Parts: sequence; C-alpha cells; structure tokens
Amino acid sequence: MIVGWKKRYSDILKEFTYDEKKDRESAIILNSILKKSDINEKIMNLVKGKTVLVIGSGPSLSSAIPKLKKYKKSIKIAADSSIKLLVENGIIPHIVVTDLDGDENTLGRIARTKSIFVVHAHGDNMEKLEFVKKIKNCIGTTQSIPFDKIHNFGGFTDGDRGVFLASHYNAKKIILFGMDFGDQIGKFSKTKKSERKIKLMKLNRGKSLLEWLSTITKSELFTTSKPIKGFRKISYRELDVIIT
Repeated sequence: MIVGWKKRYSDILKEFTYDEKKDRESAIILNSILKKSDINEKIMNLVKGKTVLVIGSGPSLSSAIPKLKKYKKSIKIAADSSIKLLVENGIIPHIVVTDLDGDENTLGRIARTKSIFVVHAHGDNMEKLEFVKKIKNCIGTTQSIPFDKIHNFGGFTDGDRGVFLASHYNAKKIILFGMDFGDQIGKFSKTKKSERKIKLMKLNRGKSLLEWLSTITKSELFTTSKPIKGFRKISYRELDVIIT
C-alpha cells in the first residue's frame, strides 16, 4: 500500500460517511471469486517504462477520440464510464479500471478479450461482484488494507485509480485524456441530477489525490484536459513529441 494512503482513506471515510467494515466485506467477497493468476506480471510488462494514456469520461472525451484512435499501439488505461464510447469507436483499452457501475453490456463485450480488468471492491457494489466470473483477466483492489489477491494501489474514482495504477507499475510517462476535474460532469458518466453534488465531491477528491501523487511519483505527468497541479498541461499538437 502506498505510503500516506491510510490518512487519505480515513479522510474519504469521513467526507463521504462510508463504512470501512463494508469496504472490507466487499473485498473479502471479491477475493473469494478471483483466481490465482499472473495478471500482475502482465500489467508490469504492459506499463513499466512505457508512455501510458489514462482515459476518463469528462466533457473533453469526445474531442480526444480521434487522437486516441491515432495512437493505436499506445498503452491505454480506461475508467469504465469511458468504455462505451471507446468501444463504439474501435478503441479497446489494455486495462479497464472499474467498480462495475459502467455500461454492463459494453463491459460484457470485452470481458473475454485480452483487456485486463482492475475491479474495485467497496461497500456499495457487493451485489455486482458476481460479474467478475465473466472476466478473463482480472485483479482486485480495495481502498482498505490489501490482502491475498486484493491490492491497494491508491486512488478513489476509477479515473484517478488508473493514474495511481500506472504510477505503481512504473510508467515512464502518464498522459490524461477526458479527465476534466471541475464543475462539469461528462455525459458519458450517466450521472443522475440527484447524484450531481456527490459526483462533484468525488471528482474534487480525485483531483486532490492526483495532486498528492504528483509529489511522490517517479512518472512524468501530463494532461490534455483541464490543468491539474503537478501535471504539465499539453495540447493535442504536442502529443507526437511526448508519446514515444
């Protein structure tokens, strides 16, 4: 577990009034479903020393699609709420970071492909974890204490967990697409009006975690979306120079 995460997890529990016991219970269920595998090694081979594109579902995702299609061979880590649009445009991410609240049909379509699913267990998704049995390549994560087949790479929302994942596996460069932390919620996240306030709180927490990560990671950090402290803001025109 990343040094300093315990304090940040405690802050999350307080801000969102989450139940740590339920997080642990969910992680235990996920652990019982997962099989022993070499997925960690596969992720390491994909990510270590590479330029990794991390994709969220913010308002700028639509404009990012042509660029993402251009860089077919680049390693892509996607938050599950971005999956539907990506797959519709022929973009199959190498890694999907999900707590299983994305488009189930699309997730099901790629569950048996080479895509690696990083499934997050928390107190509110226990009933969805059975979906993991459909996935060919899968590892589990928790916000709480890691154990057995359950990891904790850090991060809170699917998007920022993808960045923490890339950092953990020593990506050389991490470039964000469609990660617009701000007061606008991307239409691809399918957020209900009643959930808008809590969604914005989650985005704000995710952004603050990325700012913290920028002070301790060895990866070079870039964003094509809204500015984030510790990340170099770049234009699409600069991508050819940065993506190697």
